[in-house]
This record gives sequence, C-alpha cells and structure tokens, in this order.
Amino acid sequence: MKPVRFGLIGYGAWGVHHARVLSGTDGAALVSIAGRSADSCDAARRDHPGAAIYDDYAAMLDREQLDAVAVVLPSHLHSEAGAAVLRSGRHLLLEKPMALDLADCDALISLARDRRLTLAVGHEFRLSSLWGGVKRMVDDGAIGVPRYALIELWRRPYRTGSGGWRYDPGRVGSWILEEPIHFFDLARWYLSGPGEPVAVTARGSSKRADRPELLDNFSAFVDFPGGAYAVISQTLAAFEHHQVVKLTGTEGALWASWGGAMDRTFHPSYSLKYFDGQTVVDIPIDRPTGEVFELEEQAAMMVRAVRDGTPPAVSGEDGRRSVALCLAARRSIETGETVRMDPTLDDR
Repeated sequence: MKPVRFGLIGYGAWGVHHARVLSGTDGAALVSIAGRSADSCDAARRDHPGAAIYDDYAAMLDREQLDAVAVVLPSHLHSEAGAAVLRSGRHLLLEKPMALDLADCDALISLARDRRLTLAVGHEFRLSSLWGGVKRMVDDGAIGVPRYALIELWRRPYRTGSGGWRYDPGRVGSWILEEPIHFFDLARWYLSGPGEPVAVTARGSSKRADRPELLDNFSAFVDFPGGAYAVISQTLAAFEHHQVVKLTGTEGALWASWGGAMDRTFHPSYSLKYFDGQTVVDIPIDRPTGEVFELEEQAAMMVRAVRDGTPPAVSGEDGRRSVALCLAARRSIETGETVRMDPTLDDR
C-alpha cells in the first residue's frame, strides 16, 4: 500500500516534532516542508534531507504531490494556511486554535465539507493514554454520572515564539486560545453526557501592570446541563509543567496527573488513580504519555483518516466549539459577567 504523502507548513519548536513523527509513522511519508525563515528552512534541510524544502507554502502546495498537510504556524496564520491547503484539495491537520474567530472557523468547516476532505484539529490530548484513559473509564461508567471536573495547569511562562508572536495580542488572539483551549476541549469531552456547555464565567490576572491583556493566571467555570460543571485553571507564573485532571461522579472519582521539566519532555512522570467509593486503585498506563508522544498517535490517526475515511479524533466542529468557549471566557473577563452559550449555535 502506498504511503500517505504529507506536507508540513511550519518548522518551529513544534513543527520539528511534527516532522519527526510524520517521517517515522507507519504508512506516512514526509514529502515536503515549508519554513517561514531561512534558518528554519536550513534546519529542515539538515534534519530531513529526503524532503523538498520551501520558503513559500503556496509554492509547495502548487508543486508537490501531497495527500495531506499539517499546519503548525503561529495562531493568526492558521486560518489562511488551512484554507489554502483545503482549496488545494489536500486533507488538513490544523494545529489549535483552528482560527482566532468563529467566522474563520466556519469558513474552514465549509471548505472541508464542500470538498469532502478531512479537517482534523490538533487537540492531541484526546489521543493520550492518560487523558484518554480518563475518558474511557468515564464512558465505561466507572464513576457513574460525571458531576464535576477540575483541569489545572501549573507551568513556566510561554516561549515568546518566532518574532514574539505569543506576546502580541494581534497574532496570538488571546492566551486563553493558546493553551486553556486544550482544557476546554477536555472538559467538553469528559462531561459530554449532559450535553454542550451552557455558560462560562472567567477571571484572569497579569503579573505585569503594563501588559494586563497577558493573563498569566486564568480560571473559568463552565456550566453544563443538569448542574454538572468544570473548573479550568492555569498559571504561567510558576515553574516546570504540571497538569492535573480530577473528576467526580455519582459513584466514584478519578485523579490523573502529569509532570515534567517542560511540555516537550520525553521523560515525564504520570499517574491515574481511581476511587470506587471505598478503595483507591492505581490504574496502569499502557504507553508513555505527553504531547511529544500524542503527536505520534495523531499522525497515525491522520493516516487512517486519509486511507479509510476514519473520522478524526477532533473534528472542525469540535475545534470551533473550543474556540467559542475561549472567546466566551475572554468576554466574561472583559465584562465581569457570566456569558451564556447557545449549545446549538456555539455563541454565534
């Protein structure tokens, strides 16, 4: 069987890892890479001498025979590059957030639907042996009906990104879209039984008086139908990278934790504990977990999606809902009020 031919747009801190997994995934072939600078193109040539290297992704899309393309660019470029990939007739793996506003999300979803192409959004936590293990236990009824979720991240400050884009609101959109978006996606996933979120209340603070829009500390309450709710909390004013998920239900509880020196570590510590109402049990994790490992699962998922039409782990509609929740949280911080969500229309 011929391999799925991949192109990659972006060769920065995370693009390097996407290239690593695409070049090593069974059934995939990394055919070409488009970098944004001379330095990134030079690095791509050194690291992947068998791939064609471009400094213009439009030229790559025009010249190369590709089945699918991964877009790993600064957030404000996701919509433009993603649309170019879909218009070229290739399947798309798009890093989160899929766009900075809902209109661009809708445009991408329409393009993929009209051309019958797969649009997968990079919420790779759903493919984790740890965070996904939590979901499997919830679906198996281990804790009864979920009633409460806490998803918390304690970490070092963000890298500035190429050209300082992460610290520029015009390019990052909001820091809520940068990493808490993963946790909104997990909350929706874990508490999907009751239905879609109905309200968001959020607060945030900055340690820099001159940059109040950069929310080093962020917390949100997400209300679901029937009284279930999630608490999402993140600080960028700390050290290392430590994430916790705690879930309680009508019949038990789960506690998952992950920690490392940084988010890209290959040597993390992690655990999953289950409480059935009487006894606490350590649940074995069958394979390493962490974002660098989840990217491997994501590449394999994309191969299946292209070959067999298997639905992606996170669809464009899922990606849009996460963006909608992040934008609602930002509006709640700006107004000091709870923002109601339309569970059908996603706060359009």
